[in-house]
Amino acid sequence: MDKQTKEKTIAELQDKLRKAQLAILAGYTGMNVEKINALRNELRKAGTEFRVIKNTLFGIASEKTDYEGLKGHLRGPLAVVLTYEDVVAPTKILSEFAKKNAELDVKVGMMGGKLLDRKQLEALASLPSREVLIAKLLSVFVGAQASMVHVLAAVPRSLVQVLNAYREKREKEN
Repeated sequence: MDKQTKEKTIAELQDKLRKAQLAILAGYTGMNVEKINALRNELRKAGTEFRVIKNTLFGIASEKTDYEGLKGHLRGPLAVVLTYEDVVAPTKILSEFAKKNAELDVKVGMMGGKLLDRKQLEALASLPSREVLIAKLLSVFVGAQASMVHVLAAVPRSLVQVLNAYREKREKEN
């Protein structure tokens, strides 16, 4: 790879790192091309990119980004998984794929400038999807509004019931 190509690759990768929400380093030693392509296709459906890149180029590209902390983990053949939207979906895909394929070794990740180890990535993978979390949040908002309506409606309803009982009492007396 000539110097100009390396500079272009570094600039492109640095731009992608600035946009990324989550970066994960994974070892892929022993995986054949078919498995790598299958994983890449699954991740692409989730809006995630799976790239095999030289560790030195990734190290240079990660400088002055939130992912500079990954430089210490760049050992051996690694793939970089970058996600730009939902951070749960790609971790679920990687976790499930790693369970079926022992060759895939999810090493470490980084999100929001914080390093995530395997256990933290597994915890992230166990979270519900973004859509489910949004639906739960909306149900909480709707439930709170409905409760507020019931509470506010109870005061006038009670007043009407008291007035009605008073009217019935007066009618019985007459």
